[in-house]
Amino acid sequence: QVQLVESGGGLVQPGDSLRLSCAASGIIFSISTMGWYRQAPGKQRELVAGITSGGSTNYADPVKGRFTISRDNAKNAVYLQMNILKPEDTAVYYCNANGRVGGATYEHWGQGTQVTVSS
Repeated sequence: QVQLVESGGGLVQPGDSLRLSCAASGIIFSISTMGWYRQAPGKQRELVAGITSGGSTNYADPVKGRFTISRDNAKNAVYLQMNILKPEDTAVYYCNANGRVGGATYEHWGQGTQVTVSS
């Protein structure tokens, strides 16, 4: 059974930092592309950052220079370090895993963790 479990969300003030974690099980983590998405109220879910199995990263323009995605294959975990948080970063953040095994693609989502940035 595949599980992606996010943690680390919370209520913070503008300018603060948070580190989100996603613990994965039931997948071959080392070959999976991992990503963080977010969904704000009334908006579509959007990609925040992604990291390939080889460690290549990509970021949405609004978070470039503030957020850093990383992974630890030994711990089957992916992280999102969020610095200089802004009210517009408020959203539910979701962990995503996707890849291809034996010709079949897969994609899995976590349950989400709330991040609220407010003074």
